[in-house]
Amino acid sequence: MIDIALIRRDPDSVRRNIERKFQLDKLPLVDEVLELDTEVRRLKGAIDTLRANRNSLSRQIGEMLSANRDADVDELKAAVAAQADELAANEQELARLDERLGAVMMVIPQIMDESVPIGRDDSENVELERFGEPLVPDYEIPYHIDIMESLGGIDLDAARRVAGNGFYYLLGSVARLHSAVLSYARDYMIDNGFTYCIPPYMVRSQIVDGVMSFAEMDAMMYKLEDEDLYLIGTSEHSMIGRYVDTVLPEDALPQAMTSFSPCFRKEKGAHGMEERGVYRIHQFEKQEMIVICRPEDSFTWFERLWMLTVGFFRSLDIPVRTLECCSGDLADLKVKSLDVEAWSPRQQRYFEVGSCSNLGDAQARRLKIRYRDGSKIELAHTLNNTVVAPPRMLIAFLENNINSDGSIRIPEALRMYMGGKDVILPV
Repeated sequence: MIDIALIRRDPDSVRRNIERKFQLDKLPLVDEVLELDTEVRRLKGAIDTLRANRNSLSRQIGEMLSANRDADVDELKAAVAAQADELAANEQELARLDERLGAVMMVIPQIMDESVPIGRDDSENVELERFGEPLVPDYEIPYHIDIMESLGGIDLDAARRVAGNGFYYLLGSVARLHSAVLSYARDYMIDNGFTYCIPPYMVRSQIVDGVMSFAEMDAMMYKLEDEDLYLIGTSEHSMIGRYVDTVLPEDALPQAMTSFSPCFRKEKGAHGMEERGVYRIHQFEKQEMIVICRPEDSFTWFERLWMLTVGFFRSLDIPVRTLECCSGDLADLKVKSLDVEAWSPRQQRYFEVGSCSNLGDAQARRLKIRYRDGSKIELAHTLNNTVVAPPRMLIAFLENNINSDGSIRIPEALRMYMGGKDVILPV
């Protein structure tokens, strides 16, 4: 959500931002906001006047009754009653307009940073940098499920019988590898100065509305029946929600936290679930990071966050690249976003394993996350980034660490979490 003062002051800049995102259907919303805002402010002025008049008349009635001028009171009481009816009607209309204004404001996209490349969709995202040499071995690399099955590490058939497509059982060494990666990610982030947190796995609708757009919510979130609770799609939701309606002291910033959680996603519109794959699934685990900071520090943190993910993957000998999201692929609450993609030697291409986002003050405005700057109260900025999300990350790990005999090499950074093992052998 952007500042309505910006729409009042410079509506053309808001329109240009909408055009750069190729959301031309939203252009009329700017004029609607201006009209609604004008009427809301007019009604608030009228309500204030009516309340002042009512209070004045009430004082006059009290004075007349004290002076035993009962005969003059009836006329004033009638005036008070008439104004009460008008006040109630105006308050009802104001509530209706306020609700509509809030709904429209939630749809207008956040102002992007000027550095965001202009493009219609993810096909026009821009590669920034590669880290590590993307090698293709001289032996065939099996499909990731075949690798897992050769290690006795996955059961999709049983999961399908229990829960349907999009779920899995991880077993044995693959399950241990999955947990080892998350344990290493936890310690990696703690060693980089982040506070470790295990957050709630369900959040109220107020928090959902604060951290994401309705389109994202509809495509992702599972709602609990008959309760105002949603299963989180990422721990960013509950981590950012921790600060709802707070004013942080100046010396409490930045807040840099890392969290572990399961994640639940409907994956609506995801072109169907793979029957034999774990790239797109309904349930997975993730190590996440979030930052609450001063506005002037948010782009410094943005650079640091994505570099942490790159460093994590490189420590596991996985080549990666960074890809900047173009305007048409940028979610409406984001100021700037960058994806980290891992190399797949089997497919000989990169695929997404994490996303780093600077949301500016969009979430903070919706959730009233503020900080004290001297004598002033200001909106904070929020950022989030994926550290690692198995089992998608396991695809990259297995493909980049498989030997010609089907065994899996364990990089040194991970061995202490695997009981000292330096290799996983096929069953």
